[in-house]
Amino acid sequence: MRPAGSSSAGGPSASRAADTELERVALRWAQLPVDRALRAYPALRRLVQELADETARVTGQPQEGVPDLGPAVVIDQLRVMIYDRREAGLPDEAVRERLRAVRRSLP
Repeated sequence: MRPAGSSSAGGPSASRAADTELERVALRWAQLPVDRALRAYPALRRLVQELADETARVTGQPQEGVPDLGPAVVIDQLRVMIYDRREAGLPDEAVRERLRAVRRSLP
């Protein structure tokens, strides 16, 4: 088992950078008024599903839809998908960039 905060794909510094960007997304998400969050929600859902699909491909699992549990839970789903990617050995560098892009797209 790898230590918390490390990854076989990118190492601890890549994991910390992705974690930092994830927390920035979460903070920005928490600050959004409801109407803006609802407009931005589909982009976060897409990212969650894309991460789930990529992880499924690498691990040989069937691709399944991530349940739509609404805007209040989407950040938690994003955290889970990032954790699952790490466990599958996928690199954190690409996730960091995608998180940055989604954060910058938030209204």
